[in-house]
Amino acid sequence: MDDDQDDFSRRSVLKGAAAAAVLAGTAVALPGVRVPSAQAVPRTGGARGRDVAIFGGGMSGLAAAHELIERGFRVTVYEPAYLGGKARSHDVPGTARGGRLPLPGEHGFRFFPGCYQHVTESMERIPLARGGNVKDRHLINVETAVIAFDESGYAPTTAPASIMGFVDHAPAILELDNLRNALTTGLKFVVDVPPHELAYFVTRELIIATSCEERRLGQWEKQSWMQFVKAKGKSSGYQRYLAGALTRALVAAKSHTASARTIGQIGLALATSATGLIGQYDAGLVHGGVDRILNAPTNHAWIDPWVAYLRTRGVTFVMGEGVADFQVSRGRVTGARLRSGGNVAADWYVAAMPLDRLRPLLTPSVVAADPSLARIRRLEDDWMVGIQYFLSRRSDTPPSHIAALGTPWALTGLFQARPWNIDFAKTYGDGRVRDCLSIDISDWEKPGIIYGKPAKQCTKQQIAREVWAQMSRAMNSGGKQILRSEEIVTWSLDPGVTWSPTIANATPLMVNTAGSYQNRPTAPTAIANLFIGGDHVRTNIDLATMEGANESGRRVANAILAAADSPARPAPVHPLWELPVLDPIKAEDRRRYQAGLPHFLDV
Repeated sequence: MDDDQDDFSRRSVLKGAAAAAVLAGTAVALPGVRVPSAQAVPRTGGARGRDVAIFGGGMSGLAAAHELIERGFRVTVYEPAYLGGKARSHDVPGTARGGRLPLPGEHGFRFFPGCYQHVTESMERIPLARGGNVKDRHLINVETAVIAFDESGYAPTTAPASIMGFVDHAPAILELDNLRNALTTGLKFVVDVPPHELAYFVTRELIIATSCEERRLGQWEKQSWMQFVKAKGKSSGYQRYLAGALTRALVAAKSHTASARTIGQIGLALATSATGLIGQYDAGLVHGGVDRILNAPTNHAWIDPWVAYLRTRGVTFVMGEGVADFQVSRGRVTGARLRSGGNVAADWYVAAMPLDRLRPLLTPSVVAADPSLARIRRLEDDWMVGIQYFLSRRSDTPPSHIAALGTPWALTGLFQARPWNIDFAKTYGDGRVRDCLSIDISDWEKPGIIYGKPAKQCTKQQIAREVWAQMSRAMNSGGKQILRSEEIVTWSLDPGVTWSPTIANATPLMVNTAGSYQNRPTAPTAIANLFIGGDHVRTNIDLATMEGANESGRRVANAILAAADSPARPAPVHPLWELPVLDPIKAEDRRRYQAGLPHFLDV
């Protein structure tokens, strides 16, 4: 990524710093870095078999199946529950009436930032029965954002996400109430976060943006984001909003445990894609694309067409089956035993499943064959699931993602009727529902405002009441009642959360913690025919997302291609792109880091 130039000029340093400052000022999120390439080291030789058994039909398993089936392999996917994994949507049982579709529930609303490349490229290769492909027909821009704060004195504000977003939604953005809210919130923020602290935060962003890869991995990976931005001793506004709430809202990570490198990486990618200066990113400040969603339930728009396409290409799906263990002998998997008691024989085996399902497979024989896999047990997971409120009134808010900053349970949301451009009452349910507010709950550990308990200690009904109360307090603080309890027709919490007898979550999410990169596996293992996929695998995006899971599936496919000596072209694996103008500064930082010196801005 960096050129080791000894003769970079003062002008190039200043030019690069200026560009980085523009990025830092543009980013409403956090700074970032490009992680190490995480390239799989392909093995050569070995068996040339073509039979692949993939255990897990989530994002990584489907991506691996997609790449392999198009390259002449025979692929069978074993899935114990449902296809699509944490990206799925589902029908709310018993809600369809009069020929309408069931109300659309989901694990959590989908968000496709402009820096996503692998997921959108896969969508482009999924044909639809009525013509076109998933990306062109179903991926749309969300051109505004609603920023709300859970604190008195702030007011929710609608802001454009692009110039076209401003043009398309100028009446709502320039509405007197919204301008008043923006002014109120801006003045309050300046009071709560002193200018010198804001400038310090920008400086910390610039440090990561101009750090070399070696420093990012060797120094910033070992610090939490809170430690890196030196939140201790700063104002409550600095700690709560700059260091904490933005992190939770944008990347669903805990700022006091997540590594500075991980938070920085995705923040810089978001900011860089927003500039429109990187051709590899399909986004920009003019035409948008910084924030994208699907224009229909995820399964209808994406997962179902994907599975249908893979079936037409020859992928076999075995539902209701999961792997119980792998038999390993002489450095190879010799078979896999299913939970039903059956056995699977294949040339290549892929464990494409979440951490909670992968850990039990790390038996003594597996770890003895690849001791590095034992480190997977050190990785941590957390909860982030969704709840949908089905409302009797269509929201007049422009299509927007809602960031309810500072809410105890770190809530984000999306009204779906307008961006989906449908008549909800004619399409879903019993005719009474005209909109859906889909909300992600990202913090299950902090006490709420009604019951004083964290979500993990609440009943299903208490969670529904608590989430609505928290979101209402943030959204209704500007004097306009945006959310009204009497408009709730019904609601649906992710069915993966159960109480039997105590609360449990069937779909936890891996969270990046400081120093965790070394514990994450690569797609190929030391076991010659065993491969690992999932959002816990080392990838360029280095974040537990559907983008990271998709990238890991491609890495699995490429490792199998190499091990099978296949002449097929490898699946594309993309880096997170950064502005080349920053390279000379990173080269200088590399020299400083190797000499044991701090970053030149780290004072």
